[in-house]
Amino acid sequence: MRNTPYLPNFKSVSSTCVLLTIFLGLALFFAPANARSAVKAGGLPSLAGLAEQLSPAVVNISTETKVETSSGRQFPGFPGDMWNEFFRRFHEGPFGPGPRGRSRPQPRRQSQGSGFIVNEKGLIITNNHVVENAVNITVRFNDQKKRKAKIVGRDPQTDIALLEVETKPGDTFTAVNLGDSEKLRVGDWVMAIGNPFGLSHTVTAGIVSAKGRVIGSGRYDNYIQTDASINPGNSGGPLFDLQGNVVGINTAIFSRGGGNIGIGFAIPINMAKKLLPQLRTGVVTRGFLGVSIQPVNESLAKGLGLKDTHGALVSNVIENAPAEKAGVKRGDVIVSVNEKKIETPRQLSMTAA
Repeated sequence: MRNTPYLPNFKSVSSTCVLLTIFLGLALFFAPANARSAVKAGGLPSLAGLAEQLSPAVVNISTETKVETSSGRQFPGFPGDMWNEFFRRFHEGPFGPGPRGRSRPQPRRQSQGSGFIVNEKGLIITNNHVVENAVNITVRFNDQKKRKAKIVGRDPQTDIALLEVETKPGDTFTAVNLGDSEKLRVGDWVMAIGNPFGLSHTVTAGIVSAKGRVIGSGRYDNYIQTDASINPGNSGGPLFDLQGNVVGINTAIFSRGGGNIGIGFAIPINMAKKLLPQLRTGVVTRGFLGVSIQPVNESLAKGLGLKDTHGALVSNVIENAPAEKAGVKRGDVIVSVNEKKIETPRQLSMTAA
């Protein structure tokens, strides 16, 4: 969700205050008894202390990117669909022809995103689409200090990138703790900090709405869905649990009009943790099994004598590939890898990668 400088229309809410109070009162009245007692007892969490503690580890990222003037340009990971149109709306502006007889300078697009510091030396995780093709990257910290940054490594397939900021003598950086996204449960509270529409260090909160979402951005889709408000400019920013651990990287939203409607998506932090050692080297390489796989449906499971539809059915094996050398054959169903249970073909692909 990269974002060009854009100021939203701020709407006065004074005329709706009375109605809002009535609706809130009715909601509490008809809420279950345990929910009402939680509100009365102050059971809803205050995130003020957590926001103060974590904000210094979150950064705003500004980039300059050379604009391709071809009208057919597609944004990575979202070709020809609503995601492409969403990104285009917030990133592309009209560039008229230059004066007659003069060559027009190549236009540059200024974009904004978010990121978070992962060690004391100033390494920063963000989304690949925030910094891809950037010719200049500037990082702004919570105290408004700015530093130039460079790309250390990036992985377009998972939309994750690693940056390094220029350091000066005496620089110290506050880093986040990377949590375990596998432990997240639907309904858990989460908090996002980022730079939506250029509004620095905006804090929003919500819950985990779902896990393992596939939104069509690539073969490694495995998103955390959240209703925490995420907007253009939040891309690359952290999604925290209530212990202050990063559990996701805010990446995309579902929206028909460009604004948040309560459906946001974050890359699980475990995916970034797995790639981090390779990103530090600047190159990401993936495992290769050499098989074609497909889901196991009920009829296939019955025909193969399986108890359930878990696993990945091998429909083809490439000659001399690692899978063939390991004894995998066409018609096998892979149900685990290194003692990790495989539920779907997509999970096998991500595990092997």
